[in-house]
Amino acid sequence: MNYIYEITLIGFLAGIIGTGSGGLISLILKKPKNELLSFFLGFAGGIMLAIVFSDLLPEAVEFGGIIPAVLGLVIGTLLILMLDLYLPHTHFFQGTDEYACYVRTGAMLGLGIAMHNLPEGMAIGAGYMASPSLGLGLAITIAIHNIPEGMAMAAPMCAGGVSIKKILFYTGMAGLPMGVGAFIGASISNISPIVLSVALGFAGGAMLYIVFDELIPDAQKLAKGHSGTFGAVFGAIFGTVILYFLH
Repeated sequence: MNYIYEITLIGFLAGIIGTGSGGLISLILKKPKNELLSFFLGFAGGIMLAIVFSDLLPEAVEFGGIIPAVLGLVIGTLLILMLDLYLPHTHFFQGTDEYACYVRTGAMLGLGIAMHNLPEGMAIGAGYMASPSLGLGLAITIAIHNIPEGMAMAAPMCAGGVSIKKILFYTGMAGLPMGVGAFIGASISNISPIVLSVALGFAGGAMLYIVFDELIPDAQKLAKGHSGTFGAVFGAIFGTVILYFLH
């Protein structure tokens, strides 16, 4: 049982460090250049794709077969879709240019980020139950993915006059549900190989939705050149290298 608590701690750290780092970067840079944001979003998307197709889905099929893996993928995709419909997630290129109600904008973004961090934490927990290397790769990837989200949350708060300490506190708090999700993911995945297969497929579906609905489109809309494309390519290469050395 102790390893589940260790996985939970890793989930908390991935969430808090990811969004908290984004908040810190936003405070330092004030308003980062679009080219940098575009590259960063593409980079996070590329890493996610590498992990989903090189590790997550193959592991899901290996543990339970193609049907549970695909079932989990569909469930994961639909859950994130429902969250987007009823509690929209942040799209970075829209988040920093709305100056009508800065603090409220930052708070709403933070709530959306926190809710989306729960299923992302479940991905970390399920990944660790499959193999520590997969879980660690997912924790690193999702933490990187959370950096631009923390930046999106902090920017309007900074413009609205919220203190630096409170911004760092709030952006860090938005990552807390990831630890809860990691606990849930690890606990349910411990039941049977079929459940683990569904959980891994679920993680893959959730990540694919995030990549194709948010990261890649936002990277391209922010880009004035090919920064988003190069970011995604380098991210995919970096993700592949990470997986190689973790194994």
